[in-house]
Amino acid sequence: MPKMKTHSSSKKRFKLTKNGKVKRAHGYKSHILTKKSPKRKRNLRKGGYATSADIGRAKRLLRVK
Repeated sequence: MPKMKTHSSSKKRFKLTKNGKVKRAHGYKSHILTKKSPKRKRNLRKGGYATSADIGRAKRLLRVK
């Protein structure tokens, strides 16, 4: 049987930490930036972690046990 493939868009969007958390980037920062405040745009540059409800889904897409 062939190997399972990793979900290609997920491997570009998520990274796993050593402790098993899922790192992610914020959305809403690519266009229509004129109406967003500088503070909001600055905070969108920072990363975040996936919520506990989404961790299982992200790990399944990344084919992690």
